[in-house]
Amino acid sequence: MEITDGKIVSLTYDLTVGENGEKELMERATEAYPLKFMYGMGMMLEDFEKNIAGLETGDNFSFTLTPEQGYGEYDEQKVVELPKSIFEVDGKFDEERISEGETLPMMDANGNRLMGSVLEIKKEVVVMDFNHPLAGETLHFDGQVIDVHEPTAQEIAAIAHEDSCSCDACGDECDSCKE
Repeated sequence: MEITDGKIVSLTYDLTVGENGEKELMERATEAYPLKFMYGMGMMLEDFEKNIAGLETGDNFSFTLTPEQGYGEYDEQKVVELPKSIFEVDGKFDEERISEGETLPMMDANGNRLMGSVLEIKKEVVVMDFNHPLAGETLHFDGQVIDVHEPTAQEIAAIAHEDSCSCDACGDECDSCKE
């Protein structure tokens, strides 16, 4: 069966970044822990999906995505200083959760959820980076299609739950996740 819209796809891959032979492994999906998703639903980068379209179980793939095709160029304007006061719990700065290198779920003024990485903690502000961790990187994918099939009723229900759940992939126990 070939990869087309609405099919469940399982892949193994190595994702490396870098140029001119200086590549660094960033992520690996193995047969034991493959990447599994429904093709054509916007779950993956658009150009990632374009590069695997029409492949079948057992096919190998190797392709490169530019920053524009991936997570965009690194944008210095997405590095911001936020007042330490917004990280207070009971009137005290939350040193336990807020430290350099931590990635935190945040919300902008419009209620949009986004992830930010703590770059630095200064006397009055926390410097955060809201770029995707792979922004500005050229992405190299090498892998294999290990399965393509029609979705089962259980897989469709799981995807519908993920789409309707507002608890960050069930990391928090919302009412619909307590099952």
